[in-house]
Amino acid sequence: MLVVLVVDQLTTTWAVDRLSKGPIHLVWTLDLELFYNTGSAFSLFQGEAPVIAVVAAALVAAVAYAISRARSDALAASLGMVAGGALGNLADRLFRGHQGAVVDFIALHWWPTFNLADASIVVGGILSAVLIVRAGGAGGAGGSRRAS
Repeated sequence: MLVVLVVDQLTTTWAVDRLSKGPIHLVWTLDLELFYNTGSAFSLFQGEAPVIAVVAAALVAAVAYAISRARSDALAASLGMVAGGALGNLADRLFRGHQGAVVDFIALHWWPTFNLADASIVVGGILSAVLIVRAGGAGGAGGSRRAS
């Protein structure tokens, strides 16, 4: 969770600094381009940043609880990706001073612009779902969970 948060905030800081000077074309339709999203995923609920921040904080609390109950390291790690991404976007909303906007900068031009926190939420969510389904329920799967 902490690794995702730190890497997201470092890349976001770089993006705000560098991409405010203009976009960077990488390859094919992949560009790095600064965008401020005051909405949620896929730019839904534009201008509702305070409500989204409260929902994100509740999500982080729920996922942190799920991590504490996970029966496998793999499930705990994948849920940590979700929580770290949510914390990264929440940090943008609370501390970056762009009217509660999240800083997005990975532009494919055929998909909504996103950031590393968004990618972590999606990948972590998919991995968590796969692990839960493979285990036959919400208890967790994939590797052993060390005793606390």
